Amino acid sequence: MKSYFFLAFNNLKRRKLRAWLTILGIFIGIAAVVSLISLGQGLQAFINEQFEQVGGDKILIQSKTFAPPGSVTEKELLLTKDDLKVVLDVSGVEDAEGALIRTGLAINRKEQEIVFINGLNEKYLEIFGDIDAVEIVEGRQLRDGDRSKIVVGYNHVFGNLWDKDVGVGRDIEIKGKEFEIIGVLKKQGNPGDDNSIWIEKETFKEIFNTGDDEGVIIVKTRAGFNPERVAENIAKKLRNARNEREGEETFSVQSFSQLLETFTDIFAVIQAVFVGIAAISLIVGGVGIMNTMYTSVLERTKEIGTMKAIGAKNSDIFKIFLFESGLLGFVGGVIGVFIGIIIGKGIEYIATIQLGSPFIKAVFGLPLIIGALAFSFFVGAISGVLPAMQATKLKPAEALRYE
Repeated sequence: MKSYFFLAFNNLKRRKLRAWLTILGIFIGIAAVVSLISLGQGLQAFINEQFEQVGGDKILIQSKTFAPPGSVTEKELLLTKDDLKVVLDVSGVEDAEGALIRTGLAINRKEQEIVFINGLNEKYLEIFGDIDAVEIVEGRQLRDGDRSKIVVGYNHVFGNLWDKDVGVGRDIEIKGKEFEIIGVLKKQGNPGDDNSIWIEKETFKEIFNTGDDEGVIIVKTRAGFNPERVAENIAKKLRNARNEREGEETFSVQSFSQLLETFTDIFAVIQAVFVGIAAISLIVGGVGIMNTMYTSVLERTKEIGTMKAIGAKNSDIFKIFLFESGLLGFVGGVIGVFIGIIIGKGIEYIATIQLGSPFIKAVFGLPLIIGALAFSFFVGAISGVLPAMQATKLKPAEALRYE
Protein backbone atom coordinates (compact mmCIF):
# COMPACT_ATOMS: atom_id res chain seq x y z
CA MET A 1 0.00 0.00 0.00
CA LYS A 2 2.86 2.37 0.86
CA SER A 3 4.57 1.69 -2.49
CA TYR A 4 1.37 2.62 -4.35
CA PHE A 5 1.23 5.90 -2.48
CA PHE A 6 4.85 6.86 -3.19
CA LEU A 7 4.55 5.88 -6.84
CA ALA A 8 1.44 8.03 -7.21
CA PHE A 9 3.13 10.89 -5.36
CA ASN A 10 6.20 10.78 -7.61
CA ASN A 11 4.04 10.75 -10.75
CA LEU A 12 2.25 13.90 -9.56
CA LYS A 13 5.57 15.62 -8.76
CA ARG A 14 6.64 15.15 -12.38
CA ARG A 15 3.49 16.95 -13.56
CA LYS A 16 3.32 19.84 -11.06
CA LEU A 17 1.55 22.40 -13.25
CA ARG A 18 -1.09 19.96 -14.46
CA ALA A 19 -1.61 18.69 -10.91
CA TRP A 20 -2.18 22.22 -9.54
CA LEU A 21 -4.62 23.08 -12.29
CA THR A 22 -6.45 19.80 -11.73
CA ILE A 23 -6.98 20.28 -7.98
CA LEU A 24 -8.17 23.88 -8.45
CA GLY A 25 -11.83 22.90 -8.68
CA ILE A 26 -11.52 20.55 -5.71
CA PHE A 27 -10.03 23.02 -3.25
CA ILE A 28 -12.46 25.79 -4.29
CA GLY A 29 -15.39 23.48 -3.56
CA ILE A 30 -13.94 22.19 -0.28
CA ALA A 31 -13.08 25.74 0.85
CA ALA A 32 -16.67 26.83 0.19
CA VAL A 33 -18.12 23.83 2.02
CA VAL A 34 -15.82 24.18 5.05
CA SER A 35 -16.31 27.93 5.44
CA LEU A 36 -20.11 27.83 5.00
CA ILE A 37 -20.65 24.84 7.29
CA SER A 38 -18.33 26.30 9.96
CA LEU A 39 -20.27 29.58 9.97
CA GLY A 40 -23.55 27.68 10.11
CA GLN A 41 -22.30 25.61 13.05
CA GLY A 42 -21.13 28.78 14.79
CA LEU A 43 -24.55 30.37 14.38
CA GLN A 44 -26.21 27.18 15.60
CA ALA A 45 -23.94 27.12 18.67
CA PHE A 46 -24.83 30.75 19.44
CA ILE A 47 -28.56 30.04 19.16
CA ASN A 48 -28.20 26.97 21.39
CA GLU A 49 -26.36 29.05 23.98
CA GLN A 50 -29.10 31.68 23.99
CA PHE A 51 -31.83 29.07 24.42
CA GLU A 52 -29.88 27.44 27.25
CA GLN A 53 -29.71 30.81 29.01
CA VAL A 54 -33.45 31.34 28.67
CA GLY A 55 -34.17 27.79 29.83
CA GLY A 56 -36.22 24.93 28.44
CA ASP A 57 -39.16 25.70 30.73
CA LYS A 58 -40.34 28.73 28.71
CA ILE A 59 -43.20 28.94 26.21
CA LEU A 60 -43.78 31.70 23.66
CA ILE A 61 -47.26 32.73 22.51
CA GLN A 62 -47.73 35.16 19.64
CA SER A 63 -50.05 36.00 16.79
CA LYS A 64 -49.79 34.41 13.35
CA THR A 65 -49.19 37.62 11.43
CA PHE A 66 -46.56 38.95 9.07
CA ALA A 67 -45.68 41.65 11.57
CA PRO A 68 -42.55 41.38 13.75
CA PRO A 69 -43.03 38.91 16.65
CA GLY A 70 -45.26 40.49 19.27
CA SER A 71 -45.85 43.71 17.35
CA VAL A 72 -49.04 45.68 17.79
CA THR A 73 -50.86 47.44 14.96
CA GLU A 74 -53.82 49.77 15.17
CA LYS A 75 -55.90 47.69 12.74
CA GLU A 76 -55.35 44.20 14.12
CA LEU A 77 -55.58 42.87 17.67
CA LEU A 78 -53.01 40.19 18.31
CA LEU A 79 -53.47 38.81 21.81
CA THR A 80 -55.42 40.33 24.71
CA LYS A 81 -55.43 40.53 28.48
CA ASP A 82 -58.21 37.91 28.45
CA ASP A 83 -55.87 35.51 26.63
CA LEU A 84 -53.27 36.10 29.34
CA LYS A 85 -55.84 35.18 32.01
CA VAL A 86 -56.66 31.97 30.14
CA VAL A 87 -52.98 31.06 29.99
CA LEU A 88 -52.45 31.68 33.70
CA ASP A 89 -55.26 29.22 34.51
CA VAL A 90 -53.72 26.33 32.55
CA SER A 91 -52.31 23.48 34.62
CA GLY A 92 -48.52 23.50 34.67
CA VAL A 93 -48.16 27.26 34.17
CA GLU A 94 -46.17 28.83 36.98
CA ASP A 95 -46.30 32.38 35.66
CA ALA A 96 -46.99 34.33 32.47
CA GLU A 97 -46.76 37.93 31.31
CA GLY A 98 -47.23 39.87 28.11
CA ALA A 99 -45.17 42.51 26.35
CA LEU A 100 -45.87 44.92 23.52
CA ILE A 101 -43.70 45.81 20.55
CA ARG A 102 -44.13 48.25 17.72
CA THR A 103 -42.08 50.53 15.53
CA GLY A 104 -42.06 54.23 16.39
CA LEU A 105 -40.27 57.49 15.80
CA ALA A 106 -37.58 58.43 18.32
CA ILE A 107 -36.34 62.05 18.34
CA ASN A 108 -33.02 63.24 19.74
CA ARG A 109 -32.72 67.02 19.41
CA LYS A 110 -34.14 67.23 15.87
CA GLU A 111 -32.56 63.92 14.80
CA GLN A 112 -35.14 61.23 14.04
CA GLU A 113 -34.89 57.43 13.84
CA ILE A 114 -37.46 54.66 13.35
CA VAL A 115 -36.81 51.99 16.01
CA PHE A 116 -38.51 49.08 17.75
CA ILE A 117 -40.20 50.24 20.96
CA ASN A 118 -40.96 47.61 23.61
CA GLY A 119 -43.49 47.91 26.41
CA LEU A 120 -42.72 45.56 29.31
CA ASN A 121 -42.66 45.31 33.09
CA GLU A 122 -40.63 43.77 35.90
CA LYS A 123 -42.63 40.55 35.88
CA TYR A 124 -41.85 39.97 32.20
CA LEU A 125 -38.13 40.50 32.85
CA GLU A 126 -38.19 38.19 35.89
CA ILE A 127 -39.65 35.34 33.82
CA PHE A 128 -36.78 35.65 31.35
CA GLY A 129 -34.24 35.66 34.17
CA ASP A 130 -30.57 36.64 33.95
CA ILE A 131 -29.77 36.46 30.24
CA ASP A 132 -27.66 38.60 27.94
CA ALA A 133 -30.72 40.09 26.23
CA VAL A 134 -31.81 41.91 29.42
CA GLU A 135 -28.37 42.69 30.85
CA ILE A 136 -27.61 46.35 31.55
CA VAL A 137 -24.09 47.68 30.83
CA GLU A 138 -24.71 51.21 32.12
CA GLY A 139 -27.36 52.61 34.46
CA ARG A 140 -30.17 50.35 35.65
CA GLN A 141 -33.07 48.25 34.35
CA LEU A 142 -36.68 49.43 34.06
CA ARG A 143 -38.96 49.16 37.08
CA ASP A 144 -42.71 49.32 37.41
CA GLY A 145 -43.65 52.95 37.89
CA ASP A 146 -40.88 54.37 35.67
CA ARG A 147 -43.43 56.44 33.81
CA SER A 148 -41.06 58.86 32.08
CA LYS A 149 -37.96 56.70 31.85
CA ILE A 150 -36.59 54.35 29.22
CA VAL A 151 -33.84 51.83 28.66
CA VAL A 152 -32.15 51.99 25.27
CA GLY A 153 -30.26 49.52 23.08
CA TYR A 154 -26.48 49.58 22.85
CA ASN A 155 -26.27 51.59 19.62
CA HIS A 156 -28.04 54.61 21.10
CA VAL A 157 -25.11 55.35 23.40
CA PHE A 158 -22.10 53.41 22.11
CA GLY A 159 -22.96 52.98 18.43
CA ASN A 160 -23.46 55.38 15.55
CA LEU A 161 -27.25 55.62 15.65
CA TRP A 162 -27.18 59.31 16.58
CA ASP A 163 -24.86 62.09 15.44
CA LYS A 164 -25.38 63.96 18.70
CA ASP A 165 -24.32 62.51 22.05
CA VAL A 166 -26.82 60.32 23.88
CA GLY A 167 -26.30 58.77 27.29
CA VAL A 168 -27.76 57.98 30.68
CA GLY A 169 -29.55 61.07 31.97
CA ARG A 170 -30.29 62.45 28.49
CA ASP A 171 -33.81 62.66 27.04
CA ILE A 172 -35.36 61.11 23.92
CA GLU A 173 -38.77 62.15 22.62
CA ILE A 174 -41.37 59.51 21.69
CA LYS A 175 -44.93 60.39 20.64
CA GLY A 176 -44.46 63.95 21.83
CA LYS A 177 -43.33 62.86 25.31
CA GLU A 178 -39.82 63.29 26.77
CA PHE A 179 -38.26 60.17 28.31
CA GLU A 180 -35.10 60.09 30.41
CA ILE A 181 -32.57 57.35 29.60
CA ILE A 182 -31.85 55.36 32.76
CA GLY A 183 -30.05 52.32 31.32
CA VAL A 184 -28.23 50.88 28.31
CA LEU A 185 -28.68 47.26 27.21
CA LYS A 186 -25.81 44.91 26.47
CA LYS A 187 -24.81 44.66 22.82
CA GLN A 188 -26.71 41.89 21.03
CA GLY A 189 -25.15 42.19 17.58
CA ASN A 190 -28.27 42.88 15.53
CA PRO A 191 -29.70 46.34 14.72
CA GLY A 192 -33.24 45.44 15.80
CA ASP A 193 -32.22 44.86 19.42
CA ASP A 194 -29.31 47.30 19.59
CA ASN A 195 -31.45 50.18 18.25
CA SER A 196 -34.52 49.33 20.35
CA ILE A 197 -36.08 51.28 23.22
CA TRP A 198 -37.77 49.79 26.29
CA ILE A 199 -40.64 51.61 27.97
CA GLU A 200 -42.60 50.70 31.10
CA LYS A 201 -45.64 48.73 29.93
CA GLU A 202 -48.45 50.92 31.29
CA THR A 203 -46.82 54.03 29.81
CA PHE A 204 -46.51 52.22 26.48
CA LYS A 205 -50.25 51.44 26.53
CA GLU A 206 -51.07 55.07 27.16
CA ILE A 207 -48.92 56.65 24.47
CA PHE A 208 -49.79 54.05 21.81
CA ASN A 209 -53.40 53.59 22.94
CA THR A 210 -53.24 49.78 22.87
CA GLY A 211 -55.91 49.14 25.50
CA ASP A 212 -55.87 45.53 26.73
CA ASP A 213 -53.80 44.19 23.85
CA GLU A 214 -50.82 41.93 24.44
CA GLY A 215 -48.24 41.65 21.69
CA VAL A 216 -46.46 38.51 22.90
CA ILE A 217 -46.90 36.33 26.00
CA ILE A 218 -44.01 34.53 27.70
CA VAL A 219 -44.84 31.56 29.95
CA LYS A 220 -42.79 29.79 32.60
CA THR A 221 -43.83 26.20 33.31
CA ARG A 222 -43.84 24.61 36.73
CA ALA A 223 -41.08 22.21 37.72
CA GLY A 224 -41.95 18.64 36.84
CA PHE A 225 -44.25 19.56 33.96
CA ASN A 226 -43.39 18.85 30.33
CA PRO A 227 -43.25 22.22 28.48
CA GLU A 228 -44.43 20.63 25.20
CA ARG A 229 -47.48 19.14 26.91
CA VAL A 230 -48.22 22.41 28.69
CA ALA A 231 -47.95 24.22 25.34
CA GLU A 232 -50.51 21.83 23.84
CA ASN A 233 -52.90 22.49 26.75
CA ILE A 234 -52.44 26.25 26.37
CA ALA A 235 -53.25 26.05 22.66
CA LYS A 236 -56.36 23.99 23.38
CA LYS A 237 -57.61 26.43 26.05
CA LEU A 238 -56.95 29.45 23.83
CA ARG A 239 -58.79 27.87 20.89
CA ASN A 240 -61.83 27.30 23.08
CA ALA A 241 -61.71 30.80 24.53
CA ARG A 242 -61.30 32.44 21.09
CA ASN A 243 -63.74 30.09 19.33
CA GLU A 244 -61.14 28.95 16.82
CA ARG A 245 -60.76 25.54 15.20
CA GLU A 246 -57.61 23.46 15.40
CA GLY A 247 -55.41 24.26 12.43
CA GLU A 248 -57.10 27.63 11.91
CA GLU A 249 -55.71 29.40 14.97
CA THR A 250 -54.74 33.07 14.71
CA PHE A 251 -51.99 32.46 17.28
CA SER A 252 -49.03 30.13 17.78
CA VAL A 253 -47.86 28.42 20.97
CA GLN A 254 -44.32 27.02 21.03
CA SER A 255 -42.01 25.86 23.76
CA PHE A 256 -38.45 27.16 23.49
CA SER A 257 -37.23 23.65 22.71
CA GLN A 258 -39.66 23.55 19.78
CA LEU A 259 -38.40 26.94 18.63
CA LEU A 260 -34.86 25.61 18.81
CA GLU A 261 -35.85 22.60 16.68
CA THR A 262 -37.40 24.97 14.13
CA PHE A 263 -34.20 27.03 13.96
CA THR A 264 -32.16 23.84 13.63
CA ASP A 265 -34.30 22.61 10.74
CA ILE A 266 -33.98 25.96 8.98
CA PHE A 267 -30.20 25.95 9.40
CA ALA A 268 -30.03 22.40 8.05
CA VAL A 269 -31.93 23.39 4.90
CA ILE A 270 -29.80 26.50 4.37
CA GLN A 271 -26.58 24.56 4.83
CA ALA A 272 -27.80 21.85 2.45
CA VAL A 273 -28.43 24.51 -0.22
CA PHE A 274 -24.98 26.02 0.30
CA VAL A 275 -23.31 22.60 0.18
CA GLY A 276 -25.26 21.78 -2.98
CA ILE A 277 -23.98 24.95 -4.64
CA ALA A 278 -20.42 24.21 -3.55
CA ALA A 279 -20.80 20.63 -4.82
CA ILE A 280 -20.98 22.00 -8.36
CA SER A 281 -17.37 23.08 -8.00
CA LEU A 282 -16.48 19.61 -6.69
CA ILE A 283 -18.13 18.00 -9.71
CA VAL A 284 -16.13 20.27 -12.01
CA GLY A 285 -13.00 19.33 -10.07
CA GLY A 286 -13.84 15.64 -10.38
CA VAL A 287 -14.26 15.98 -14.15
CA GLY A 288 -10.88 17.73 -14.24
CA ILE A 289 -9.25 14.85 -12.37
CA MET A 290 -10.83 12.33 -14.71
CA ASN A 291 -9.58 14.22 -17.75
CA THR A 292 -6.08 14.45 -16.27
CA MET A 293 -6.00 10.74 -15.50
CA TYR A 294 -7.13 9.81 -19.03
CA THR A 295 -4.30 11.97 -20.36
CA SER A 296 -1.89 10.30 -17.94
CA VAL A 297 -2.94 6.86 -19.18
CA LEU A 298 -2.19 7.86 -22.77
CA GLU A 299 1.17 9.40 -21.86
CA ARG A 300 2.24 6.38 -19.81
CA THR A 301 1.06 3.64 -22.16
CA LYS A 302 4.58 2.29 -22.67
CA GLU A 303 5.23 2.48 -18.94
CA ILE A 304 2.07 0.45 -18.30
CA GLY A 305 3.18 -2.08 -20.90
CA THR A 306 6.59 -2.38 -19.25
CA MET A 307 5.05 -2.91 -15.79
CA LYS A 308 2.75 -5.62 -17.16
CA ALA A 309 5.61 -7.26 -19.02
CA ILE A 310 7.66 -7.65 -15.83
CA GLY A 311 4.73 -9.14 -13.92
CA ALA A 312 2.47 -6.32 -12.73
CA LYS A 313 -1.14 -7.45 -12.40
CA ASN A 314 -4.18 -5.54 -13.62
CA SER A 315 -5.10 -4.91 -9.98
CA ASP A 316 -1.69 -3.28 -9.43
CA ILE A 317 -2.16 -0.95 -12.40
CA PHE A 318 -5.67 -0.13 -11.22
CA LYS A 319 -4.48 0.73 -7.70
CA ILE A 320 -1.66 2.95 -8.98
CA PHE A 321 -4.01 5.15 -11.00
CA LEU A 322 -6.71 5.05 -8.34
CA PHE A 323 -4.24 6.21 -5.67
CA GLU A 324 -2.97 8.93 -7.98
CA SER A 325 -6.45 10.37 -8.61
CA GLY A 326 -7.36 10.02 -4.94
CA LEU A 327 -4.17 11.86 -3.97
CA LEU A 328 -5.12 14.70 -6.32
CA GLY A 329 -8.44 15.01 -4.55
CA PHE A 330 -6.88 14.74 -1.08
CA VAL A 331 -4.29 17.47 -1.76
CA GLY A 332 -7.09 19.67 -3.07
CA GLY A 333 -9.00 18.92 0.12
CA VAL A 334 -6.07 19.88 2.36
CA ILE A 335 -5.67 23.20 0.58
CA GLY A 336 -9.44 23.71 0.58
CA VAL A 337 -9.71 23.11 4.32
CA PHE A 338 -6.89 25.57 4.97
CA ILE A 339 -8.47 28.25 2.75
CA GLY A 340 -11.92 27.52 4.24
CA ILE A 341 -10.56 28.12 7.75
CA ILE A 342 -9.03 31.42 6.63
CA ILE A 343 -12.31 32.52 5.00
CA GLY A 344 -14.42 31.48 8.01
CA LYS A 345 -12.16 33.19 10.54
CA GLY A 346 -11.93 36.25 8.30
CA ILE A 347 -15.71 36.59 8.21
CA GLU A 348 -15.83 36.05 11.99
CA TYR A 349 -13.24 38.78 12.50
CA ILE A 350 -15.11 41.27 10.31
CA ALA A 351 -18.43 40.46 12.00
CA THR A 352 -17.07 40.54 15.57
CA ILE A 353 -14.45 43.29 15.47
CA GLN A 354 -15.67 45.54 12.71
CA LEU A 355 -19.46 45.07 12.93
CA GLY A 356 -19.71 44.04 16.59
CA SER A 357 -21.87 41.00 15.84
CA PRO A 358 -21.27 38.17 18.37
CA PHE A 359 -23.44 35.54 16.67
CA ILE A 360 -21.32 35.13 13.52
CA LYS A 361 -18.56 32.73 14.48
CA ALA A 362 -16.73 29.98 12.62
CA VAL A 363 -16.65 26.63 14.42
CA PHE A 364 -14.25 24.06 12.96
CA GLY A 365 -14.94 20.72 14.56
CA LEU A 366 -12.77 17.67 13.92
CA PRO A 367 -15.65 15.82 12.16
CA LEU A 368 -15.96 18.71 9.68
CA ILE A 369 -12.24 18.70 8.81
CA ILE A 370 -11.93 14.90 8.62
CA GLY A 371 -15.17 14.69 6.64
CA ALA A 372 -13.97 17.32 4.15
CA LEU A 373 -10.65 15.54 3.62
CA ALA A 374 -12.29 12.13 3.28
CA PHE A 375 -14.85 13.49 0.83
CA SER A 376 -12.19 15.17 -1.31
CA PHE A 377 -10.22 11.91 -1.47
CA PHE A 378 -13.42 10.04 -2.35
CA VAL A 379 -14.24 12.48 -5.19
CA GLY A 380 -10.72 12.14 -6.53
CA ALA A 381 -10.71 8.34 -6.31
CA ILE A 382 -14.14 7.98 -7.95
CA SER A 383 -13.04 10.31 -10.75
CA GLY A 384 -10.07 8.04 -11.42
CA VAL A 385 -11.97 4.75 -11.63
CA LEU A 386 -12.72 4.85 -15.36
CA PRO A 387 -9.19 5.96 -16.40
CA ALA A 388 -7.75 3.26 -14.11
CA MET A 389 -9.99 0.63 -15.73
CA GLN A 390 -8.81 1.80 -19.15
CA ALA A 391 -5.21 1.38 -18.04
CA THR A 392 -5.84 -2.22 -16.90
CA LYS A 393 -7.29 -3.14 -20.33
CA LEU A 394 -4.06 -2.30 -22.17
CA LYS A 395 -2.26 -5.37 -23.50
CA PRO A 396 1.52 -5.47 -22.84
CA ALA A 397 2.56 -6.12 -26.46
CA GLU A 398 0.38 -3.33 -27.88
CA ALA A 399 1.34 -0.91 -25.09
CA LEU A 400 5.06 -1.41 -25.72
CA ARG A 401 4.60 -0.67 -29.47
CA TYR A 402 2.62 2.53 -28.72
CA GLU A 403 4.21 5.68 -30.16
